[in-house]
Amino acid sequence: MTDGAGFPGLQRGKSELHRRISAASISFLASRYCSVLLVLWIVGFASVFFWQRGAGDGLRVFLWATAGGFQTAPGVRYRVFNLEDFGAVGDGQTVNTAAFERAVAEIAKHSRWGGAQLTVPAGVWLTAPFNLTSHMTLFLAADAVILGIEDEELWPLMPALPSYGYGREHPGPRYSSLIHGQNLKDVEITGQNGTIDGQGHVWWRKYRQKLLNHTRGPLIQIMWSTDIRISNITLQNSPFWTLHPFDCKNVNISGVTILAPVHDAPNTDGIDPDSCENVVIENCYISVGDDGIAIKSGWDQYGIAYNRSSTNIYIRNLVVRSMVSAGVSIGSEMSGGISNVSMENIHVWNSKRAIRIKTAPGRGGYVRHISYRNLTFDDVRVGILVKTDYNEHPDEEYDPKAFPILENIHFTGVRGQSVRVPVRIQGSDDIPVKNVVFRDMYVGLQYKKKHIFQCSYVEGRVYGSIFPEPCENLDRYDEHGELVSRSVSPNATDIDYDF
Repeated sequence: MTDGAGFPGLQRGKSELHRRISAASISFLASRYCSVLLVLWIVGFASVFFWQRGAGDGLRVFLWATAGGFQTAPGVRYRVFNLEDFGAVGDGQTVNTAAFERAVAEIAKHSRWGGAQLTVPAGVWLTAPFNLTSHMTLFLAADAVILGIEDEELWPLMPALPSYGYGREHPGPRYSSLIHGQNLKDVEITGQNGTIDGQGHVWWRKYRQKLLNHTRGPLIQIMWSTDIRISNITLQNSPFWTLHPFDCKNVNISGVTILAPVHDAPNTDGIDPDSCENVVIENCYISVGDDGIAIKSGWDQYGIAYNRSSTNIYIRNLVVRSMVSAGVSIGSEMSGGISNVSMENIHVWNSKRAIRIKTAPGRGGYVRHISYRNLTFDDVRVGILVKTDYNEHPDEEYDPKAFPILENIHFTGVRGQSVRVPVRIQGSDDIPVKNVVFRDMYVGLQYKKKHIFQCSYVEGRVYGSIFPEPCENLDRYDEHGELVSRSVSPNATDIDYDF
C-alpha cells in the first residue's frame, strides 16, 4: 500500500509534512512576490524621479532590454525638449538654424523609445531651412513664430521633384522648403496655434522681377514619408506652395489656418497633396493667392513615368477664399492619376472659382471616382469648372496624344448665392467628361442670363429638380431614379468665356 493507508502513524506524518511544506511554499512565494513588488516600486519611483530631472535613460534602457525595443503609440512622446535649451534666442534677429539642427539631432537619438517633442516657446525664432526626423513632434506654443530668413543664399538647393522633370519654374535644382523632411515616419507638427511664417513677400517680388534662378521652395514639404500629422497651427506667407506632402501615406491635416495675400502672392497654394495615399484634410481655414487646395500627381511625361497616384483622400469642413484661382482644385499636374476623393462641407467665398478640375492633352493619367457633397458658394464667378485645355507643359518632350480620362464625378447638395456661372464643364472630343451626376442643386445667380450652366462633350445625369436649368448634354431622372428624358446631344458645346 504505497499510499500508507494501513499505517496510521505514517499517514499522520505525511499529512504534517504536506502541511509544513505548503506553509513554507506559501511563505516563500509571498516573500518572493513582495520582494519583486518592492524592487519594481523602487525602480519605478527612482525612474520617475530621475526622469523629471531629465535623466530617464535608465528606465528606457530597461524597457528596451526587456521588451526587445520600446514602441509607443504614434505621437506619444516621453521626452520633451525646449528650443532654448539648444541655444536659440527668440528675438526675431538671431539666426537659430544651428539650434534647430542640434535639437533635431538630439531627438533622433530617442527614436527607438518613441521619439521626442521639440517645444518652440513664445517668441520670434528666425531660421534658415532645417530638416525634421522620424518620431518627432514640433510643438509651437501660443505666440511662437518660426520665421523664415529672407536671404535666399541661405536656402539650400535640392534636386527637382522626380515627377516634374525639373524645377517647376526653372530648369535645374530648386530651393528647399523652410521645414523639410524625407523618408520619415511618425511626424507631428502641432501646437497652440503658433505660426510658421515664410516671409514670402521678398520671394514674390523677386519672382515677379525675374531675379530668381531656381524654383521657389514650399513652406513645409514632407516627402516619401508615412504617418504625418499637422494640426492647430497657422501657416502664412509661403514663398511658394504652403504645405506640400509628396508621395506620402497616412497624412492627417486638421485645424490649420493658412494665409497669404489674395493678390500679388503668386503660387501660394494652401495644401497640395501630391502622389499621396490615405489623406484627411479637415477643419481648416484657407485664404491664399492661388488654389486653396490642389490635389496633384505629377506633370506630363515625368508624372506618367513616376506613376504614383493620389488616392483615398477625404476633405471636409473647410472655409476657403481664392480671388485668383480656385477654392479646391484637382490638377493640373495629375499625370499619375487621381481617384477616390471625397469632399464635403466646403464653403468657398469671395473667390474667382469654387471647385475646379484642370487638365490638358499631354497629361495622361485619370481623374475618377470624385464625390462632392454639401458645397456652398458665396460670391464666386464660376461655381464648378472642369477645364481640359490647361496647356502648361514642362518642356516640348510631352506626348500630345496622352489624353487624360475624366469620369465618375458626382455633385450632391450644392448651394450658392451671387454666382455668375454655376457650372462650366468643358470636355473635348479627345477628353470627354463621362458620368457626371448632379443631385439637389440650387444656386442663386448674380446675373439672370443664359449660358450659366455650360457644357461641352459631357455625359451624365441629373436627378430631381435643380437650379439653374441643366445643360442638354445630361440625361434627366426624377427624384426616384426613373428616367425622364435621354440626352440626344452629349457632345453639344455651349461654352461662353465672354460671360
